[in-house]
Amino acid sequence: MTSRELTGFLPLAERAGDPARRRLSDLAWRIGFGAIGWPWLLASLSGGRKADKRALLDELGLPHDALPHLGSWKADIGFLRHIVREIARLRPAQVVELGAGASTLIAARALALHGGGRLTSFDQHGGFADATRTWLADHGLKADLRHAPLTSESEDWPGRWYALDNLPDRIDLLIIDGPPWSVHPLVRGAADSLFARLSPNAVVLLDDAARPGERLVARRWRQRWPHIDFRLMHDGTKGTLVGRRRDMTVPVANDNEGAGGWRHLGRAAAIAALISTGWIARGALGEFPQAAQASPFLDEAAASHRAGLLRQNMASQLESAMLNTDEIRRSTGIVLPRFPGNWQVNDVQLFPTPDSPAIAVSIVTPEGEQLTFFADRAETPAGARPLLARRAGDIIAYWEAGDMAYALTGRAPSRRIMTLAAQITPRA
Repeated sequence: MTSRELTGFLPLAERAGDPARRRLSDLAWRIGFGAIGWPWLLASLSGGRKADKRALLDELGLPHDALPHLGSWKADIGFLRHIVREIARLRPAQVVELGAGASTLIAARALALHGGGRLTSFDQHGGFADATRTWLADHGLKADLRHAPLTSESEDWPGRWYALDNLPDRIDLLIIDGPPWSVHPLVRGAADSLFARLSPNAVVLLDDAARPGERLVARRWRQRWPHIDFRLMHDGTKGTLVGRRRDMTVPVANDNEGAGGWRHLGRAAAIAALISTGWIARGALGEFPQAAQASPFLDEAAASHRAGLLRQNMASQLESAMLNTDEIRRSTGIVLPRFPGNWQVNDVQLFPTPDSPAIAVSIVTPEGEQLTFFADRAETPAGARPLLARRAGDIIAYWEAGDMAYALTGRAPSRRIMTLAAQITPRA
């Protein structure tokens, strides 16, 4: 949720007599994750660059003072831009939002420009929902804003959940920007109670996805909902998890889940284990090492290699051997590393992916080995040291550097691919 008024660092508190007051164990989770997650909270204070905010408002035809205050616990420009992008692409008939505010204003305006779908937004604070309704009306926009107090309790997730009513039978876009982590670091996981309503090709957007709690939520969602592809995008100050449904979405049973599954967890012990493993250091908490998470990236890397080989054998396909790293960075945000000086670049192409363009570079080594270097925004379980994977006859070394994910693909032996990957150096 996001107010247009200037607010404090922490989310709005529940009333002292509210039935949604947390248990002592929930307080322990909040303290533990507060110790772990404070670097992520500090990094989100800016809310994004003012120039990016103005550009987004210009794109939507809104005045520059329409979003006077971002940052702190509010949505950032990266998350808001994902909302606009998905509405423009999907033309959704039904959008459901959890946590009202700036995202409501932006979603309502994007819908007015792209198809005029219906927006249903829920927030736990009745006064906040009323203020947001007025905010939209000031800009000639409408949404179905509802007060949904945190009085429900999920069987699968800890913390109190929204009392939701009269939901659409089919949801084309689900925007998750609440409840705040101060209710419970894992509380937003209960949003998966709506996943069975997702229409074919529907999209899920989770804000604050780089935080430790949301990463645990994403890990479990990937396990329970294998027909939704979840990718963490680092193009904002707080990260956005983008989930795309690609088939019938059926949760996967887990012997450790079910009624009270999370409440039978040794919560204090789990917190102590998290802290003792060194997650306090910002950046130490990478995405969890699941092969399924890297799979889309590896598939795209292998596909770019095959496409590059085909292009080189087709006279009708124009190749571009000009590698302008500065232009690529300005246009796509992708930072390319430095290749050895004796490597020959034969082709540089934008490669389409579901979320944003990637870069594919066709290379020939002095030994005549044909390679493809593939770069995209980071969403693999790799670290700085390359990992190996295989796709058909291709060997792929893949790794991360900051917000970038890289892959080097070829048909040389695994050890040779790793040796070649080690010759690629980061760009200062």
